[in-house]
Amino acid sequence: MRKAKSEERDLWDRAMRGVKRLHGREARDLVLVPPPAPPTLTPRDETAVPAAPTPARGLDRRSAQRLKRGQMAIEGRLDLHGMTQEEAHRALGAFIARSQGDGLRAVLIITGKSGVLYGAAPRWLEEGGNRGRVLAASRAQPQHGGAGALYVLLRRRR
Repeated sequence: MRKAKSEERDLWDRAMRGVKRLHGREARDLVLVPPPAPPTLTPRDETAVPAAPTPARGLDRRSAQRLKRGQMAIEGRLDLHGMTQEEAHRALGAFIARSQGDGLRAVLIITGKSGVLYGAAPRWLEEGGNRGRVLAASRAQPQHGGAGALYVLLRRRR
């Protein structure tokens, strides 16, 4: 163990100023309880990150279930792997707009199972222009990427 430098000792002395030392029984009776650990969230924990927008009015229960179960035909895919957050945000917005313009209904957004894009993509689906285009979204089934992908159901173009 190295010897503390003078500025480290000064810092320690300032930090401990006003602290009362416990002696004897006081110190033995003191029970230190560590702060609770923050909950650990795994990518598969659906409570960790909202799946995305909740089903909106106009989406019947059966369609919502089919989307969540991966039973709708996927008509388009966007893979965000390898993109920066800014690039991915722009690509997602453009993809959603283009897909709706082309009349697609169900698309798959691949984010990866962890990292910034995993948490950001669901939020981006609820922003500005995307909010009006997206009817519902859900984490994908394992055969389509599982927690690392999102099913997105687009509104019909009017």
